[in-house]
Amino acid sequence: MISAQQLEALDPPTRQAVLSLLSELKVELSAKDALIAQRDREAAFKQALIDKLTHEMAVLKRLKFAATSERFASTLAPEQKSLLEETLDTDLAELEREIEREQGLGDDKAKDKSGKKTPKRTPLPPHLPRHDVPHEPADTHCGCGQPMQRFGEDVAERLDYQPGVFSVERHVRGKWACRCCEKIVQAPVPAHVIDKGIPTAGLLAHLLVAKFMDHLPLYRQEHIFERAGHLISRSTLAHWIGECGAQLQPLVQALADELRRHVVLHADETPVAMLKPAHLRDGKTHRAYIWSYCTTSANPTKAVVFEFSEGRGGENVRAFLQLDTPQAWQGTLVTDGFSGYTACFDKGVTSAQCMAHARRKFNDLWANHRSQVGRKALRYHQCLFRIEREIEDLPSGERRRIRQRKSRRVLALFQRWLLAQRQLVPPGSATMKAIDYSLKRWKELTRFVEDGDVPISNNWVENHIRPIAIGRSNWLFAGSLRAGKRAAAIMSLLHSARINGHEPYAYFKDVLERLPTHPASRIQELLPHRWSPAS
Repeated sequence: MISAQQLEALDPPTRQAVLSLLSELKVELSAKDALIAQRDREAAFKQALIDKLTHEMAVLKRLKFAATSERFASTLAPEQKSLLEETLDTDLAELEREIEREQGLGDDKAKDKSGKKTPKRTPLPPHLPRHDVPHEPADTHCGCGQPMQRFGEDVAERLDYQPGVFSVERHVRGKWACRCCEKIVQAPVPAHVIDKGIPTAGLLAHLLVAKFMDHLPLYRQEHIFERAGHLISRSTLAHWIGECGAQLQPLVQALADELRRHVVLHADETPVAMLKPAHLRDGKTHRAYIWSYCTTSANPTKAVVFEFSEGRGGENVRAFLQLDTPQAWQGTLVTDGFSGYTACFDKGVTSAQCMAHARRKFNDLWANHRSQVGRKALRYHQCLFRIEREIEDLPSGERRRIRQRKSRRVLALFQRWLLAQRQLVPPGSATMKAIDYSLKRWKELTRFVEDGDVPISNNWVENHIRPIAIGRSNWLFAGSLRAGKRAAAIMSLLHSARINGHEPYAYFKDVLERLPTHPASRIQELLPHRWSPAS
């Protein structure tokens, strides 16, 4: 390093050049220090995530392998124990995949590093029908010009399933050699969503659709497969679902990002039971929620995203809409009257509430008490919804114009009538509560008149949540928070495929076949509203 005295002894041009060089070195060192600090932060964050996942895996392993008294209460029915065990197996498989991904390890490296021996796989039963899927090199001519000779083959068998019938796909990879050059050529191993796994994409698609759309727990599918001629253990099925859940996560994230690009969204929530480790001894469940977000029925982009959370607090909606980030969503959110959404509206989101919920209050008055106030209110709602049915297929601008001309007049008369009735009914009565529900939310309930893209009700998203409510009788509970999040993610893709007119099995089968080699930069091509079968 040059000293101050030596620097002063230099002639002015040289001294200036040295000072300039020192300044550049300081800038470069500062940039390198910043880069090192950033990488240290990234490494610390990644290690913290790996530690968190490792701890979660240790907890799940203790629940699975500990003594029965420490795992779950003896009061649980056999099918409930089965559901819990398959959930643990699925969670463990998904955690293993996530830890490998965070560590940057492939399947082979991860297994080598762990030092674990891979158990020998039982051969697929010889009585199952088989069909060959050939994989040969594109060119079997050597660089010397001589044709190569086929001298052998490698065969990998994968288990396929059509409803009620198992079969085996034999992936035959011929070996070709040039005698003069001693060169060997063979087609590469086809990529698979579960590396070195035996299930085909068709079997995995059937498994996912049966569990998350048809609400068949794995212990029931195990019996169905046994009747079809090949028993697959629940732990194996659970492992496959965990692997698929981890692999499909980038696609679900892309679907959520796509949803947030639209300026009018529906939101709703429904309760589901969830087991928590602290409650296992007494067999009690925790009240969790599945939140549903979707585009409107008039939007050409049909998409629905489910989010699983442990509670019903408004922070779950704020997190999904990224309201506390620079990418905060700004638009109109159509909801029911639940107060948990209020915090979103304080962040700049526009509130539009559901007229169908207001109608139900008056319908209860009429159905239960034959209230004439309820009957009259229902007539006003009937008129409003009739207008909506007439204009549902019109462009947004035309819908707004008709609403301004017709719906606004009906609403003005309706509000005037409600205010008059409010003075006549006794305080604290059911009639007063029904009237106050509408009057206190009048601005939000009538938002649809000002915006042709805003629907009159939240019924569209409630229809998407209805299959979840139907499936609750089969689920009994979500086995863990991770299991609930995985189920919500997979159901997001399944139901988005359904509302876009796709057969969910065909969609999942094609996506699982293409996903291993599909570029991450083009993941949007596999979203349900953009998907088209591979040619």
